[in-house]
Amino acid sequence: MEGEKQQQQYYSLTIPLLFSDEKETKAEEQPIAALTNTATTATTTTTGVGILSVPYALASGGWLSLLLLFTIAISTFYTGLLIKKCMDADPTIRSYPDIGDRAFGKKGRIIVSVVMNVELYLVATGFLILEGDNLSNLLPEMDFDLYGIHVGGKKSFVVIVAAIILPTIWLNNLSILSYISASGVLASVIIVGSILWVGAFDGVGFQEKGKLVNWSGIPSAISLYAFCYCAHPVFPTLYTSMRNQHQFSKVLLLCFVFCTITYSSMAVVGYLMFGSNVESQITLNLPTDKISSRVAICTTLVNPIAKYALMVTPIVDTIEARFLTFYNTRKFSILIRTVLVISTVLVALALPFFGYLMSLVGAFLSVTASITLPCLCYLKISGAYRRLGFESVFIGFIVFVGILVAVIGTYTSLVDISRQL
Repeated sequence: MEGEKQQQQYYSLTIPLLFSDEKETKAEEQPIAALTNTATTATTTTTGVGILSVPYALASGGWLSLLLLFTIAISTFYTGLLIKKCMDADPTIRSYPDIGDRAFGKKGRIIVSVVMNVELYLVATGFLILEGDNLSNLLPEMDFDLYGIHVGGKKSFVVIVAAIILPTIWLNNLSILSYISASGVLASVIIVGSILWVGAFDGVGFQEKGKLVNWSGIPSAISLYAFCYCAHPVFPTLYTSMRNQHQFSKVLLLCFVFCTITYSSMAVVGYLMFGSNVESQITLNLPTDKISSRVAICTTLVNPIAKYALMVTPIVDTIEARFLTFYNTRKFSILIRTVLVISTVLVALALPFFGYLMSLVGAFLSVTASITLPCLCYLKISGAYRRLGFESVFIGFIVFVGILVAVIGTYTSLVDISRQL
């Protein structure tokens, strides 16, 4: 319980920090400005490394899989509204685990917390893999010896980036990192613009036709699309931090429209540029001798370094809360944080498959956190499961599809990973 309170404090720091409608701007006086600033913050929490993998997702499923991207966007927007309804039903709800607790008691809280923390852990691990892949693409000759062990290529950069990130994990005040990571919206625009420039003016072109549909790749495509919409655990804090909570639906709509346009644009542009040869991160396809390519790659590299500490802090808080009575010291806190970073490095070195790992996260964790759990919690909290109507049947269908996607997508991702080992 104490760990959940600390997680709530963490999200209260890193998300509402940017709301001008909570500071100088009064929402009642400047509704457009307040709505825009809040929507920008919401979009920041939704956009992320998923933008790099959507061309690969489109290549996996074919052109028709774009319909799945739009379907997932609509479904996750709807489940975001269900989270709002859950919170309106009980004013004491302040966080996502609170919703699980209100719906299913202590077991619900534990399930929600586990899903959240495991997702954060694997996304942080994905950051290290992303950094290693892109840095080795820029500097392919990099290697060194570590205690008699030769470390080269991608692995060397994973270790180096982890060493750079480690001091940020030791910080107690993450305000600076919060502001840096909030540049995610701008970073997404820069990346899309840079890649579009590469295709239009740097000789790559948009000549690839691609496939209409690739049935064998549909599970991977769905999983990666789902990974793009995995910000639901943050929505409760976003909602409680707003001065005018009735604007939440508008904020959510603006956020999802912007993100979906950005994701679909990147997917189409990337697929037209590289076709079936597109990598799990489109930046790996870019010619590194072009300035526009370097802008895209460098922009890609900055955000994960800033966001890593923000991602793992809730995990650290949960762990520390369990041992708070016995080891409430700064040294113990630093030890926990260091061990956590080392563990993500080991996982990144053992499973350096960004696309497959993010597909696993999308299928098993993102679908669960963003689709299945909001529906189940709403049905229980609202009591809609007791009456047979359009709403309960529709939500039940979403739950069924979510579970189906989770099972098939998780199995496919695990098979893909096992083949690479």
